Amino acid sequence: QVQLVESGGGLVQEGGSLRLSCVASGRTLTTKTMGWFRQAPGEERVFVTAITYSGIVTAWAESVKGRFTISRDYAKNTVYLQMNSLKPEDTAVYYCAAQNLGATIWDSWGQGTQVTVSS
Repeated sequence: QVQLVESGGGLVQEGGSLRLSCVASGRTLTTKTMGWFRQAPGEERVFVTAITYSGIVTAWAESVKGRFTISRDYAKNTVYLQMNSLKPEDTAVYYCAAQNLGATIWDSWGQGTQVTVSS
């Protein structure tokens, strides 16, 4: 199993930007699809976006499309979520997750990083 650690969260004003990082230890991310999820207070955890082992972005949540960007650095075993034009409704704990090739579930999860957007 891969261990994932998110970082980069914090408090920003509406319209600001943050870049979240997810660093893997143990197994590399080379052959894994990586995803970002978020959970707002009192809400269920929801899918944000994902990127395959080959660097293809699979999908975007409609609420963040056009504002967020996902990328990965294979040499650093890191996946990034660039968040621009942040809105108060983006406030949530953001989690990264890893999915093995051929799997139908997310196999590993990070501990989460808090993002708070003030109005």
